[in-house]
Formats: sequence, C-alpha cells, structure tokens
Amino acid sequence: MNTIETLREYQENYLMLFDTVYKRYLHKEVDFSVKLIGIVGARGVGKTTFLLQHLRDNPLSYEKKLYFSADDLDIDSLFDVAYAFSKEGGELLIIDEIHKYKNFEKELKKIYDMLPLKVIFSGSCALQLDHAKGDLSRRVMLYSMKGLSFREFIEIKEGITLPGFSKEEIFTNHTEIARSLLKSIKPFAFWREYLSFGYYPFYFEDTKGYALRLKQTVHTVIEVDIPSIFPIEYEKILSLKKLVRLVCESPPFKINIKALSEKMGIKDYQTLYRYMEYLHRGQILSLIRAKSRGDSIFVKPQKLYLANTNLHHAYCNSIEMGTLREVFFMSMLGEESIEVASKGDFVVDSKYIVELGGKNKSFKQIKDVENSYVAADDIEIGFGNKIPLWLFGFLY
Repeated sequence: MNTIETLREYQENYLMLFDTVYKRYLHKEVDFSVKLIGIVGARGVGKTTFLLQHLRDNPLSYEKKLYFSADDLDIDSLFDVAYAFSKEGGELLIIDEIHKYKNFEKELKKIYDMLPLKVIFSGSCALQLDHAKGDLSRRVMLYSMKGLSFREFIEIKEGITLPGFSKEEIFTNHTEIARSLLKSIKPFAFWREYLSFGYYPFYFEDTKGYALRLKQTVHTVIEVDIPSIFPIEYEKILSLKKLVRLVCESPPFKINIKALSEKMGIKDYQTLYRYMEYLHRGQILSLIRAKSRGDSIFVKPQKLYLANTNLHHAYCNSIEMGTLREVFFMSMLGEESIEVASKGDFVVDSKYIVELGGKNKSFKQIKDVENSYVAADDIEIGFGNKIPLWLFGFLY
C-alpha cells in the first residue's frame, strides 16, 4: 500500500469518528481562495476540528482532497507526499500539527512554488509557526484561532445562533445591542460557568474531566512545545511551571519582579523575562507591555496574567474578581488592541479609555477623560458610557 492510500485510510477513520456540527467564528474570516493558509493558536482551541470540518464540507470530490496529521506517518518529506498527491489529481492538502516536521517551512515553500496545490496547515502551538512566519511571510496567510468567546459558548450550550458585534458597535450602541440580546438569553445564566470552564471547546467533550485535561494541555506546552524551539534545559521546565503558579499570587497591577525572581531562585531579571516570554508565546501567559518601549522582551510588563480565566480557575487557589474581569476583557479583545491607561485600566485601539469594575463602579477615576467608559460586571444592560462587561464576549 502506498503512502497516499494509507493516508486516505486514516482520513476516513478521522471522518467516521467526527460529528462536530458547530462551526467557530474563524470559518467566516478565512479566505479559502488563498493558496497557502496557516491556522495557529493555543493547544486545545479547536484547530483540528476546524480542519476536519473544512475537509468534510469542501465540495471537492474525495480524490481531490487529503487530510493527515503529523502523527499519522513517519515520513521524511512533506514535499514527496504533496507531489504524489498532486500527480494523482489532488487539489487540496490539509496538514495538521505541521510543526512536528523538522524544516517544515522549507517544505511548504517548495510545495507552494512547484505544485498547483492549495494547502491549509495548523500547528498545535504557535511557537514554531511564529518563528517560521519570517520565511513564509510572502506566501502564507496566517490566522490566529482563539478559544471560545462568551457568545460561542452560549451558542453551543443552547443550540442557538447569536450575532457578533464590532468594538465600535459595542462602544457606541451597547444599550440597544444588549436589549436585543436579552430577548434571547439571560447572560448571567452562563457567566460563571464560562469564566471557569468555557474557553476551550473540549469542555463539552468531558465536563467532569475538564480541569485535569486543561492542566495536561498546559504541561504539554511547557514540557514538549517550549523546549522544542527555545534554548531551555530540561531541568528548568520546573521553573516555568512554578512561574505559572506564582502569577496567581501576583495581582496584575502589582508585578514585583524582584519578589518573583527571589521566589523562583533566579538571580538575573533577564532570565525571568525570557521565561515569561516563553510562556507568553505558548499562550499560557498574557503580557501587556508599554508600546513605547518597543518589542524587547527584556522590559518589565505593565501587567501579567494567565492567558484566560479558565487557567486562573485551574491554577489559582484564590482569585480576585477584579483580576478575572481584566483577564476576560483582555482575552476577548486581544493583547494587540490594549494598552495600560494612565487613568482608568486600559486604552483600546488608542481611542477608548476603559475602567473595569462591579455594578456600582463610578466614573470618578475617569470623569474628565474623553472617550472614557466603565465596563461593569453584574449588570445586564448599560446606559450612557457604562457598558455591561459580558457584552465584550460578543466581539467574535
């Protein structure tokens, strides 16, 4: 049996066991006419599901499309597989977890330049794919896949369809948007569950085992993904795990680098900053740095979090609601949109000043600031410049 026939057998096994109907937001964003597409993101956010859904629903005939994972076969050359598939009339090649192939960037460039194939690939962690982007930047369209938004979580739970909204729409028309949504849902029937368990789609596969699987996913990133690309000794992996736990003890607005270094037994700050960056690239930590300081990793972050509220629930013995509000807000908008504000908590898109708080949060700290808003927890509907925090879960 040749390689292509074997891969087709594996493909059929995948599809026979695959029955996920719900489609994530990214299906509407990807331009599938592009010749080379990469899907990156944290482990567990649903990239394999995305690829299998596109394989299943693509109108091409059986012979013209092929999916396989890097775990399927021990092969030396992706190009050789792609070449054989192309010779048989193949048109769409879908490769999962491509980062497990050494020098996959060169293989993809060769496929792109020499074969009339469309290729969609994914990687279980963004680390290596980020490094590869420099070589592939002129050829590949990269998309970053996030975990479930609050909107998506409710849709899956209830089997309904809800609209998404842009940041501009939420800031300028949040009252009418909330009123329209409240005709269909009661957001606080889902809110606490989402903050604790709703970010990773595998929650719906095994709700009881979710916390354990989440920790196993994080450990795989630390033990396998990070050492495979960054120069870190195996014995230092324990330091990365310790840093994850210590972040729980450090409120995001009071980062004490000296105290963190001492608790970890690290003498120089540069090593600590490097470890932070490794975990940031693995999408376990979120760092907000001052944009004016450039891209250097050797700068004290203005705020430091675990990357989403589910991680805080899995790792932290006690959690301040103020921290969870900030983490939720940041995870829905994305780090690239946010800066730390001199007045208020965040600046969004260099335009909107946002202060986060509970339902009784006042405008005292930002009363004289133009374009300032309060994003308030524990309210279903806002008024004026006071926006329900949950509504930012409808951005995607």
